[in-house]
Amino acid sequence: MYLNTIAPHPKARKDRRRICRGIGSDFGKTGGRGHKGQKSRSGGFHRIGFEGGQMPLQRRVPKSGFSSRLALITAEIRLNELVLCEGNFISIKSLRNAGVINSCIKRAKIILSGAISTSVIVSKDIRITKGALDAIVAAGGKIEE
Repeated sequence: MYLNTIAPHPKARKDRRRICRGIGSDFGKTGGRGHKGQKSRSGGFHRIGFEGGQMPLQRRVPKSGFSSRLALITAEIRLNELVLCEGNFISIKSLRNAGVINSCIKRAKIILSGAISTSVIVSKDIRITKGALDAIVAAGGKIEE
């Protein structure tokens, strides 16, 4: 066996379609392009979504909604979830260690939901709603300055 004798199986490679090569080729004359029109011309091209001058669907349909990218890294923490943290100092790190928030959360805000019975010290890197602040102060807690 020599390298010059190696060849693929005769039916392994299909011949490419030769268009516009006579009526016996099934793609003679118009070459599969049909008759007339922009798509039959050489260079007859239009961009995706083009509807022949009619207002395209993606511009006709009204747009609505918005997805904040900050929402992916922001968490809301209820007052009753603060008791899950060890110790009385609340920070992003302590919330993560307690399993209240996951590792991708970088911002947090404490909201007034549930009740708090123990006094806690909240780190300045956590935001607090007005109602939650009043509840923490009423329970004997404070905000780190």
